[in-house]
Amino acid sequence: MAITIKPRRIRFDYGPATGLETGARRHYVQGDLVMSHVVAVLSGMFPEGEDFFVRSVRHYADRVTDPELKKDVAGFIGQEVTHGREHRALNDRLQEMGYPTHRVDRMVKRGLSVYWKRLPKMSSLAVTAALEHYTAALAETLLTDPRAQELLGTSEVRSVLLWHAIEEAEHKAVAFDVYRAAGGTERRRIWTMRWMTFSFIFGVTMHTLASMAGDRAAWNPARLGKSVWALRKSPFLTKQVRQRIREYNRPGFHPNDNDNTELLRRWTAELFGEQGQLASNMK
Repeated sequence: MAITIKPRRIRFDYGPATGLETGARRHYVQGDLVMSHVVAVLSGMFPEGEDFFVRSVRHYADRVTDPELKKDVAGFIGQEVTHGREHRALNDRLQEMGYPTHRVDRMVKRGLSVYWKRLPKMSSLAVTAALEHYTAALAETLLTDPRAQELLGTSEVRSVLLWHAIEEAEHKAVAFDVYRAAGGTERRRIWTMRWMTFSFIFGVTMHTLASMAGDRAAWNPARLGKSVWALRKSPFLTKQVRQRIREYNRPGFHPNDNDNTELLRRWTAELFGEQGQLASNMK
């Protein structure tokens, strides 16, 4: 099927009745301590990250001459704006549950504003293309690995992340193609990815540690040790996922080298078909 990139009119319910209760269910990722904080941190990072991606792509939109890519850019911007809106709503709920998503949001905004003000705009676009590769790799892992889907349980967070994942997989090549259309070089692209690999992993790790420091459950050595030990088998940290991310550093790489057409066809029907899991969320 031809991949159509367009924002979906969708809403989610983040109230207590949707599996985001306080108390025993605070650790909403199947009761896992570390992963609950990691997912909250990533959600906290998304809104400002999505805004940065939109600014970076929009800045070079006038360099795009291909009609199909022009349409994809419009769809990309619409999807990313919607992602930011929904994650802000989710972050408000997570903040109420004790996760410091608002603090993460402020710190990411501060850091990305430095990139935007001090780096060449082409480098900001290269950062966007690199981080879009990260999100696409994690998104397609979620959509292909049943262990990743099981990890998210049945809360509304699962619904949000599945929706977010399919749209990240749909538009994974847009920022990359705009970067190329704007004249971005392979050297800048690859070196930017090397820096972002360090920066992204470091940022997620430090925000997660800070988040966990405020959680009394994290001070229980037995529970903390069990959760950290479980990371060895995380579907998001496998050799295949690490290899997938490193592919970006190969000269001549393109995101569509990894064909996800069949994956998108199947999940589009499963999520948004007449009896789809998220059919009731569509406006």
